[in-house]
This record gives sequence, structure tokens and C-alpha cells, in this order.
Amino acid sequence: MKRLPIPEDVTGEEIDKDVRQELQSLPKTLAEDVAKNLVMVARLIDEDPEGAYGYSRVALRLASRVAAVREAAGFAAYANQKYSEALAEFRAARRMTGTVELWPLMADCERGLGRPEKALDMAGAPEVQKLDKAGQVEMRLVAAGARRDLGQLDAAIVTLQSSELASNSVQPWTARLRYAYADALLAAGRSGEAREWFAKAVEADRDGSTDASDRLAELDGVEFVDALVEDEADDAADEDDKD
Repeated sequence: MKRLPIPEDVTGEEIDKDVRQELQSLPKTLAEDVAKNLVMVARLIDEDPEGAYGYSRVALRLASRVAAVREAAGFAAYANQKYSEALAEFRAARRMTGTVELWPLMADCERGLGRPEKALDMAGAPEVQKLDKAGQVEMRLVAAGARRDLGQLDAAIVTLQSSELASNSVQPWTARLRYAYADALLAAGRSGEAREWFAKAVEADRDGSTDASDRLAELDGVEFVDALVEDEADDAADEDDKD
């Protein structure tokens, strides 16, 4: 079995304590190998999803009966838009743990597979009531996306209207929820309201998780010009003047 290189600074101790506890069912050396590969998945998944996927496959070959490994493999496949594979891994992890946390992601995989109706069925399932607040907001975002997939723009807007959207308090999901609402409004031709909500998304987006500021500038007719390109154009104009 092909192993991938692990940087020296990765010890495996970086993983979450709950995951470490899960790995205790494995022989010590094997548990350490799996932990290191899971650390690499977490380290790479945002910047290098393809690399993260490679490490997730190694972990999966080493310990496919560990729920945390199946979940990590699901996230890596999802990040690479391998939705069928991601869905299978999320389902396996859910069978092992019995938790509902992955339900919104599973529904979004159905969207990725071109089955928005299935995603909407899942949005109305009893499992949604068992989700925490963050999970319920995530499910709402997935359901609104499914409505848009079906061309139901007004229904997508209504789906996003909620106490979480109306709240002035900023939660981890606030920026993405406001952004999705603004985007749905814009798609429905309600540009004035969309501008207002993109501005609200900017206010809540403290870590730059959306491009709300760019969308807002676009609506306001602001054009971003590359300073280097602009300088080169000026230089070219000067040369023409000399000629």
C-alpha cells in the first residue's frame, strides 16, 4: 500500500481528543499512522483539497472501520466534488455513530448529484429537528439551494427567511446566511434589497468567508483595476505621445 510523505512536524497528537479516543481501538503504531494522515487531511483540505483527498484514502485503507476516518474521507471527497463517494462515506460514518450532524452535508451531496428533490425531502425529515442550531441553518441553506436548482427563486427566498436571518447578533453562520439571501434576491431581480443584504453580510463576515464585499462593490458599479496593469498602460500611452 502506497504511503504518502508526512512532514516531520506532524505527530498525530494534533487531532481532536474524541478522534484520538476512537483510534484507541487500533494497535498503537497503526493508530499513530492513521492520526498523522487525518492531520494532513485537516491541514490541506482548504488550500489543497486534492492533496487532502490522497491522505484520506490512505487513512481509509488503514482503518475503514473507524467512524472518524470515514467522516474525514467524506469531507475530502466532498471538497473535490466527488459527491457520490462523499455521500457513501457520510452514510457509513452516520451508521457507525448514529448522529445526525452530517445530514445537511448528505443532502448537499444529493444536490451535487443532480437530485435537488431528494435534498428537499431530507430537509423535511425528522432528523433535522435533532440538529443543533448551526446544523439547522446549514440545512436551510441546502434547501434554498435545492429550490434554486429547480428554478424556484421565490421559494428559495422564503426558505431563507428565518429568525436567524432577522437576528442582529452575529453567529458563525450569519455571514453565509445573509450572503445566500442576498444572492437569491439578486437572482430574482430584487437588486435593491440584494444590495442591502450583501452589505449586512459584509458586516458579519469577519474572517472573509464570502466574497460579499466584492459583490457589493459590483452592485455599486465599482471596478477594481490592477495597479500594475494600469501603470503599464500609462507607460504605453507615454511612449505613444513621444512618437
